[in-house]
Amino acid sequence: MTVLLDADTVLARHQAAFECAPDVPARRELDPAGPVTVGPLAAVSGRDEYVPLTDGATVRYANLDYAASAPALDAVTAAVTAALSEYASVHRGAGYLSQRSTARYEGARATVAEFVGARDDDHVIFTGNTTDSLNLLAGCVPGDVVVLDVEHHANLLPWRRRGARVVCAPLSVGGTLAAVEAELARRPAALLSVTGASNVTGEVLPIRRLAALAHRYGARICVDGAQLVPHRRISLRESGIDYLAFSGHKLYAPFGAGVLVGRADWLDDADPYRYGGGATYEVIGRPVARDVEVAWHTGPARHEAGSPNVLGAVAIAAACTELTRLGETAIAEHERFLVELLLAGLAGIDGVTPLRIWVDSDDRVGIVAFAVDGVAPREVAEYLSAEHGIGVRDGKFCAHPIVSRLGVPDGAVRASIGLGTTESDVRRLLDAVAHLVSGRGRGSKQR
Repeated sequence: MTVLLDADTVLARHQAAFECAPDVPARRELDPAGPVTVGPLAAVSGRDEYVPLTDGATVRYANLDYAASAPALDAVTAAVTAALSEYASVHRGAGYLSQRSTARYEGARATVAEFVGARDDDHVIFTGNTTDSLNLLAGCVPGDVVVLDVEHHANLLPWRRRGARVVCAPLSVGGTLAAVEAELARRPAALLSVTGASNVTGEVLPIRRLAALAHRYGARICVDGAQLVPHRRISLRESGIDYLAFSGHKLYAPFGAGVLVGRADWLDDADPYRYGGGATYEVIGRPVARDVEVAWHTGPARHEAGSPNVLGAVAIAAACTELTRLGETAIAEHERFLVELLLAGLAGIDGVTPLRIWVDSDDRVGIVAFAVDGVAPREVAEYLSAEHGIGVRDGKFCAHPIVSRLGVPDGAVRASIGLGTTESDVRRLLDAVAHLVSGRGRGSKQR
């Protein structure tokens, strides 16, 4: 019987493994024997990291947690390193390095615009992350907002201050489209805001159809692209998306930056997201009134007050450039093979249930959530880490309403893949889950 360990015990044993063998702990190979056909598609940081196991050995880390934060691409690390040598203030400095940093920052903006197929008059605003981007947009929408209950909290909670109308998504794509249309027809809305790909199951919504639907009823559409942009090429111009938000740290650029891209009018008409330097065109003191008169910029500067995260912008742009170089077809084929392998393998293990929202969805990115009968999600994740050197995510994934509706109120386990994932990583996970289930009682129906 497999013995599961609590978090404190796991950490204590990891620490002991290093203390007992401070030089190089014994390495153990857990990757499946025999040939594999799919290796990494791109070089990422941490690919050669070895982590301690509870028996004192170490093993190559199998990172299957890309949906939480993807490791930096080597090309991104190189771009940031190059920018550091010319690090200086941006926009307001006349010095050579300030001009160089400003050029890098604004060049990053142009690269991102091209990567997502922005329209000529769209704004590209650098933010902190997807959550930051959606909170910014929430202050700009001049009317009602409609959202689905399948959303990550980043695309659910910011709209509450606008009295968002939440649509309970039927468990079919066709039914969800019909429910959205019924809500838009029932009462006008300014914006429909939806996820591009579920951060729980990886299932992709038909964005073009949703965009056409929103526009038919006089609404615009915002897409939370945090989980879609790293896996699929998106063109705002071709898809009809009005606003797109995504994060650098999920796009192989983990340096604390995000992006909001979209139509200028709402962004220029709204109050600045933050007040401060850089957002102002002119500030005039009025001593008699003991006040100041402020003229605000239009354009991205209006919402980028303060010194910007230049390195974060450079990192995102470098990731966009590298993803373009790798090519949409190669990325899709790499992902398709690994996702199909993972889904088929999990489906073949008794007592393991892969999750899905829509029974008729036919497209998904590299995210798979599953439940193990009779074993809490945290226990599964700790076991995979402590005994097999595998990193996954467990819990409700900041998407509590849909996770509870899927019948797993305590959460699930999520494995997610990316450019650095290999076939060996996926097979190691499948072997580990099969071993766990066999040790806990194969086929148990208790949850």
